[in-house]
Amino acid sequence: MSMASKLTNVSEAMDARANWDDLPPELWPKIGRSLHHHVDLLRFRSVCNSWRSSIPPSLPNSPSSFPLQIPHPINPSMFVFLTHSSVYRIEPPHQPSSSSPPKSWLIKLEGLSNHSESRPLRLLNPLSDRKISIPQSSSPTILNLLDYRVVELHKSYTLQKFRHPIKKVVFFPTSCWSDMEDSMVCCIYEEGKLALFKRGDNKWMLVDDKNFHYDDLIVYKGQFYVTDRWGTILWIDTCSLKLIQYSPPLCGFGHKKHLVESCGNLYVVDRYYDGGPRRRNNDARVVDFKVYRLDEEWGRWVDVKDLKDRVFLLGDSCSFSVCANDFAGCAGNCIFFTDVFYVGVYNLVGDSIMTYELDPSSLKLFWPPFLASDSEDTATLTTFDSLYRL
Repeated sequence: MSMASKLTNVSEAMDARANWDDLPPELWPKIGRSLHHHVDLLRFRSVCNSWRSSIPPSLPNSPSSFPLQIPHPINPSMFVFLTHSSVYRIEPPHQPSSSSPPKSWLIKLEGLSNHSESRPLRLLNPLSDRKISIPQSSSPTILNLLDYRVVELHKSYTLQKFRHPIKKVVFFPTSCWSDMEDSMVCCIYEEGKLALFKRGDNKWMLVDDKNFHYDDLIVYKGQFYVTDRWGTILWIDTCSLKLIQYSPPLCGFGHKKHLVESCGNLYVVDRYYDGGPRRRNNDARVVDFKVYRLDEEWGRWVDVKDLKDRVFLLGDSCSFSVCANDFAGCAGNCIFFTDVFYVGVYNLVGDSIMTYELDPSSLKLFWPPFLASDSEDTATLTTFDSLYRL
């Protein structure tokens, strides 16, 4: 749970007993600077004028300043643009008459930053990153985020104007209080090459020019971690550009490895296709998954048969996990994924796969009521300080 959600819950519980304006002024900036997501910072600054004036929206040179123009990974004389998107949990306010908390939905927005007031937001499919068209009868859709609890769950990144196949892009650090001059971008491109760019450099550096078979990349515990096609996890020493082996080889026989962090643990999800040792065409379909957790204390892999109430979401640009109990139309012990022509839900119990249309409205998890074609909700997207339009 983010700091913003905790503040909201505490404020509701203490409403009759305390006035937040009475909080010692010296604590305001300390609390504000413990919030690392832009949307959390906006919520903090919306509490009252005193809190709003205690901290700025974010640092002028913070990672909120997207898109970024950086050198082309292959041709340094050209430039590409690093853009970011965020996955949010949208929860309606709790009704006092209800004994259980309301269910939430997942939405993904491209371009929410402290510089995006002048341009519209794009609503994206959380898994495929495809733009979602708002139904005509509810367009322009307006979502007043003050009427909902909004929690940022994950960020993803894309290189625009990069014409080569790209598997993954990650960025660090992501806190709105970090200095952009200390930032780094890491990507896997073409068939599995690994490259790193440090802000201030004039070109990307190839990491490990002997192994071009990397499958996935994440930021975990403040470091870049990568897995190759054999399931070996390594972390990148960004000073020496050396790869340090972090796990034994998994030796899984799947065709694509995904890295997922869940509840502080690191997992590899092995995806199986119907066809050759590696997927070579767009017609091969997903037939199975295997899940493994890294036992970091003993340096061994644990075969996972039950995710309990957790759900893994394997997206084209990011993978993450959520608690099924928090979301509408969502059961635990499942893996959501995309294939060429559909969205799939793999259930670890029974090894079954249910398929749905790529249109996110086919899954309640990705389709909040305010996007429904018969929605009578108001139609503006407001995020505390500013007005954003879908």
